[in-house]
Amino acid sequence: MIIIAGLGNPGPKYQGNRHNIGFMAADEIARRWSFGPERAKFQSVIREGEVATTGGAVRILLMKPQTYMNESGRAVAEAARFYKVQPGAVIVFHDEIDLAPGRFRMKTGGGAAGQNGVRSLISQLGPDFRRARMGVGHPGAPELVHGHVLSDFHKADRTWLEPMLNAVADALPFALAGDDDRYQAEVMRLAPAPKFSPRQAAQNAARDADRGD
Repeated sequence: MIIIAGLGNPGPKYQGNRHNIGFMAADEIARRWSFGPERAKFQSVIREGEVATTGGAVRILLMKPQTYMNESGRAVAEAARFYKVQPGAVIVFHDEIDLAPGRFRMKTGGGAAGQNGVRSLISQLGPDFRRARMGVGHPGAPELVHGHVLSDFHKADRTWLEPMLNAVADALPFALAGDDDRYQAEVMRLAPAPKFSPRQAAQNAARDADRGD
């Protein structure tokens, strides 16, 4: 079994936030691979399914922790203990401000890089789970980060966001087969990241601040 966790905050208030791109990825994976219905378990909304890979079908537990971002590790660790899943069989989709919008990188191990959901997972599982880092860009100044990640994606972001969500779902069999490098390459082939300047990021952050997001 593989556990896939998409990180985000529960409730309609946060639904369209950049911080919720992990929830969005989980929803698209469930849709693409026709997972079962949602139900509540492990302090999460979960769905179960199977994905065909070259090595055969892989059973998946798909999770959207409902603990709020900063406590995501409690939910994922509970499921991992229940199914006796090792950290290397946990894939976590989350927003990454240190990657430009639309960039995608796989990483195993390391620190949290300021991502509180990842920090919570490290505290509960140790560092050796796999991270699917989905770039949302940096607003340009540390004091703007909170408002940036808790603001909704702009309409213009849909030009890269929807292709990226489709790509992480379509290419998933490579990750499930353990080939994270191939998975990363295939996602970026299917959904090339747009050219996006720091000035544009700063302008978007300023616009969010003006809107009170």
